[in-house]
Amino acid sequence: MNSVNLNSIIRFVVLILAQVLVFSNINFMGTINPYPYILFILLFPINNNRTLFIFLSFMLGLFVDLFSNSGGVHAAACVTIAFIRPPVLKFAFGMVYEHQTIKFNNTEFGNRLIYFSILVFIHHLIMFTLEIFNISNIILVLQKTLFSSIFTIILCALISILFSTKQR
Repeated sequence: MNSVNLNSIIRFVVLILAQVLVFSNINFMGTINPYPYILFILLFPINNNRTLFIFLSFMLGLFVDLFSNSGGVHAAACVTIAFIRPPVLKFAFGMVYEHQTIKFNNTEFGNRLIYFSILVFIHHLIMFTLEIFNISNIILVLQKTLFSSIFTIILCALISILFSTKQR
């Protein structure tokens, strides 16, 4: 087992535990909930097996669903962002992604922030749409999506900065 796989396993377990034990209990003003567990999907190595990655994303969402009794909304949102991740990577990083040479620790902060923002917003939109599942509450869905996305993006950026080992 190489260090990349070991780091991925540790990140998977730690993010699920942090989400379930700490972040699921945070609820600001009824609309702001942080979901930094999706950092596993955002920072998963680019050149790994895509089928395994989508399966791990499903398992990540399923574990969060099991612990938070949310009926599969996290699993659906995680699988969706895992599936659409390649075009978002291409949009955010351009030619670096084309050559499969992205190391998230070495990317520009602006590109990383765009990448995080797009996937976090899509994840939250899908999750809150499925959670509320009522077209008459579209304003509530958009409100929860916007505010939770902002908070999650800030949290993910801080976590990725704090735990990165920059190599240039």
